[in-house]
Amino acid sequence: MADKGNPLVTVRAWHRPLVVLAGAMGVLCAVSLLGLLLDDRTLVNAPIWLKPFKFSVSIGMYALTLAWLLTHVRRGRRAGWWFGTLFAAGIGLDFVLLVWQIIVRGRTLHFNQATAADKMINNLVAGGAYTAWLMTAAVAVLLLFQRIPDRALRSALRWGSGLAVLGMYVATLMFSPTPAQQAVLEANGRYSTFGAHSVGLEDGGPGLPITGWSTVGGDLRIPHFIGIHGLQALPLVAFGLLLLARRFPVLESDLVRRRLVRTAGAGYAGLLALLTWQALRGQSIVHPDFRTLTAATGLIAAVAVAGTLSLRPVSRPPVGSAEILRSAR
Repeated sequence: MADKGNPLVTVRAWHRPLVVLAGAMGVLCAVSLLGLLLDDRTLVNAPIWLKPFKFSVSIGMYALTLAWLLTHVRRGRRAGWWFGTLFAAGIGLDFVLLVWQIIVRGRTLHFNQATAADKMINNLVAGGAYTAWLMTAAVAVLLLFQRIPDRALRSALRWGSGLAVLGMYVATLMFSPTPAQQAVLEANGRYSTFGAHSVGLEDGGPGLPITGWSTVGGDLRIPHFIGIHGLQALPLVAFGLLLLARRFPVLESDLVRRRLVRTAGAGYAGLLALLTWQALRGQSIVHPDFRTLTAATGLIAAVAVAGTLSLRPVSRPPVGSAEILRSAR
């Protein structure tokens, strides 16, 4: 087992099922790239291999981060192992169904209620996603009870996992009928599609390159993506501050770094809330209105002020920072 005071633990200590899941995502990513080059089929106005590519990159990064994060769980380690394993099983099942439904059957995966088979696959995928959400929440709770020497890293892990839970929760907002779907439901009580990524219009319209995020309406995939990857963003902030401490003495204190991490976490949470609010109003990410720009300006100003205040020096010596700095070198 890696040194408890060293956040840069060896891969051998990482959660094995999650590492295997990340490896499978790497294989799917490579296959998807070939598919994008060689297969000209489309689905909902996008290349049929684009969704497997995007999801494999996102989940591969997420699984590796969660595997590393679990190395910091000392209290409740067995429970943490099971939480990670259930996450890997749930998401692994989802990806098998994704490839089967999209690539083999050539049908949409999410919100598809057209046939009994489509409905069953949709429900199974939702079950896998909810399992992953619950397991991430469970890991976030476990982290509240861990002793991690560097307080900045401890805050980063807690903020990052909490933001990931919120980001996953945003996805539940997609499972409500659009106005058009609601009209069909009220007219004949039947529907082939229930829910959408977009707000204010149907899925499949103009979107940004690669991500496909709508350029003409709200898109809940944006806050969902931003939220779940808080799991990577906040620890990266902590590591970045640790490296900068070599050149800036004020950052040698883990108390100062913790303040900055908390400021970054609060700012990230504010960004998640802003993007969710913007999407729910049916507004495209590339066409913000005055209210959105005003809120964004206020958020940036608040983070700047809090960050400046976080840099005030501390009188007492930092706890654990010397050992962390030596290990980073």
